[in-house]
Amino acid sequence: MQVITGMGGNPGWQDAHMLPHAPDAPESPTKTAVTRPWRFLWIVAGFLSLALGLVGVVTPILPTVPFVLLAAACFARGSARWEAWLLAHPQWGPMVRDWRATRSVPRRAKWWASGMMALSCGLAAWRAPAWAAVLATVMCVGVATWLWRLPDSKR
Repeated sequence: MQVITGMGGNPGWQDAHMLPHAPDAPESPTKTAVTRPWRFLWIVAGFLSLALGLVGVVTPILPTVPFVLLAAACFARGSARWEAWLLAHPQWGPMVRDWRATRSVPRRAKWWASGMMALSCGLAAWRAPAWAAVLATVMCVGVATWLWRLPDSKR
């Protein structure tokens, strides 16, 4: 089994993906060892997450930021090149870097996300079956609660 080393990533996540039996397992705590099939799956998951984030830019139903953050996490495990591209992106790079550095969200983004979730729940209540509207509302309340418990960032 071929092992690819040298992927970037967040400390704390690597331990689950380390292959201690691999002869060339990385020694640095910021590097991971990923086999080719897993690397491919991480890259695919990153692109799917990024695509959902792009759809979220134009639709109030899907959030953009969580999918971009998920794409960054996937790329960190699958492709150092795509992770570097996302971190250097002028629009998404700053939010990913801020999240990794401080685990905080700008207050403006919290208000924007809460407003979009409220709009989505209103649309669901108006057009969707009752069970779907209730499910959407419960999920949005959960996400909003988590979001507002995070510290505010300086941006």
